[in-house]
Amino acid sequence: MFVISYMRILKKILKYLGIIVIIPVLYIIISIVASYITVNKNDGLTEKKHSIYLASDGIHLEIIIPKLDLDPTILNGLTYTEEEQFFSFGWGDKTFYIKTSTWSDFTIINKYKAAFANTPALLHVIRYSTLKNNWVEIKMNSSELRKINTYINNTFQLDPDNKKIILPGLGYYKNDDFYEAKGNYNCFNTCNTWINTGLKQSDVKACLWTPFDFRLLEIHKK
Repeated sequence: MFVISYMRILKKILKYLGIIVIIPVLYIIISIVASYITVNKNDGLTEKKHSIYLASDGIHLEIIIPKLDLDPTILNGLTYTEEEQFFSFGWGDKTFYIKTSTWSDFTIINKYKAAFANTPALLHVIRYSTLKNNWVEIKMNSSELRKINTYINNTFQLDPDNKKIILPGLGYYKNDDFYEAKGNYNCFNTCNTWINTGLKQSDVKACLWTPFDFRLLEIHKK
């Protein structure tokens, strides 16, 4: 009897361990497949006079728009100087942004919360004075530019007076700030998913769905 009970317990343990292993494997497989399905393929019929850019730190994508191409509604309420001509927007997990100024701060607990806890989000706005060589250019027509502006603007969380909500003193450097954002972060809705969704809604070439940065960069380097 003891041996039978022991075997039953062992089978249950192995079953649960199998589920724990299978779930992340399926997630990775689905993510890769969806990342390589391209949507909004450019037809080349519309003249694209505007340029926006993608940048990555190796994991996290941000989208950069020249100040001259930013909707005034987005600029309203942002902190910036006259010298700063490019604005980078990144959406992500609030806990990650606040508690992980470096990758070494990204603890197991923070990883778990970011992936599974459906946590609140922030918009990270970085301001640059010059164009960077490692940015990946995306050409856009006026309609596409207007749509990506609307997408970013609609991501800002507003206070009762319809003003952007800045988090004072939380920027990493002198040229960046954090703002309260709409949405919740999880493994199905990541910082890179936010960028991809914005491109899709703007009728720009993008992935069917992706939580990664590499495929969007590949698509637009071609």
